[in-house]
Amino acid sequence: MGGVTDVGRGLARRVFTPVAALLLKLKVSPDAVTVIGTLGTSTAALYFYPRGDFLVGTLVIGIFVFSDSLDGTMALLAGRPSTWGAFLDSTLDRVADAAIFCGIALWFAGDGTNDTM
Repeated sequence: MGGVTDVGRGLARRVFTPVAALLLKLKVSPDAVTVIGTLGTSTAALYFYPRGDFLVGTLVIGIFVFSDSLDGTMALLAGRPSTWGAFLDSTLDRVADAAIFCGIALWFAGDGTNDTM
């Protein structure tokens, strides 16, 4: 059953596993990747979206979103997936989501135009 989903997971595993292994070798923790991803996403959303720079903001956020898959892969490779890590990941995902919605709301709270053009 899965089909396309299984292909996507396999591709993601092939892409993220070497990066996750490298980060673990460099002694970077999965929790640090989670926090950095949230900070990057939130900063980009709250900087670019209120200015009306939606394309650039979304591209930058897209880069940080990859950390959401990377941290889980790192935890599995390290053999230490934990309840705490899952809680942290889930909670910080909601923080990043809130930052994105706040960035958009701030744009609408202004005059709703792109002043950077």
